[in-house]
Amino acid sequence: MRKSPLRHALQTLYGLYASTMLAVVIIPLCLLIISGPTLGIRRAIGRAGVKLAMLAIGQPLRVSGLQHLPPGPCICVANHASYVDGLVLTAALPARFTFLVQHGAATWPLAGKTIQRMGVSFVNRGSARDAALATRELLRRIQSGESFAIFAEGTFKQPRGLLAFHSGAFVIASKAGVPVVPAVLRGTRQLFGEGMRLPGWSRIEIEILPAIAPVGEGREAANRLRDGVRAAILGRCGEPDAATVATESPSSEV
Repeated sequence: MRKSPLRHALQTLYGLYASTMLAVVIIPLCLLIISGPTLGIRRAIGRAGVKLAMLAIGQPLRVSGLQHLPPGPCICVANHASYVDGLVLTAALPARFTFLVQHGAATWPLAGKTIQRMGVSFVNRGSARDAALATRELLRRIQSGESFAIFAEGTFKQPRGLLAFHSGAFVIASKAGVPVVPAVLRGTRQLFGEGMRLPGWSRIEIEILPAIAPVGEGREAANRLRDGVRAAILGRCGEPDAATVATESPSSEV
């Protein structure tokens, strides 16, 4: 259905306003994070700054289900629909969570240095060797007590829909014996999804679902865990099933 000229004009005005406000908040926020003296302080600044940015554009985050997060180490797996999902999930989760990020993000101007200072781990999914090394590093960090947030789809696309999940996060959870917590993001695709030049207004909701514990080890156990987590997210994300057969290397791809 074609948009009316008035609606199109209002959406454009909002997009320009939101872009300006995000730049006003995010650029100083990045500089504060980079200069933060400790990891704890940097993560606290990041979480507070994202919440402030969302308030500034009239889109406060609505988070539910935090009581489902285990007190110990775990892996939070969320659906991926937009360029702002990492920011939104950073603000929603406690500061003890860090992220697994595609290696190319490390080279982004300003943002790359910022996320490095937030303690993220990088992975090159195009290299079986690098993915295997990243898997071992994540396993070590989780066994030492850290918690991670991972977008198991690895990417997002238009049209809307939940893509197939890579198995790496679930292999790690099975090996480490830690639960996986499904997290559902709603509204972020309308905020800043693929192909959008300006942000759009949308109600942003983050719902944390009950944790799912691994049963057994090995690829079959990891795949059962993956399928259970994906089914839980699919049932709550409000998007269709867009799964395709994922091509995975013999290594534990993350």
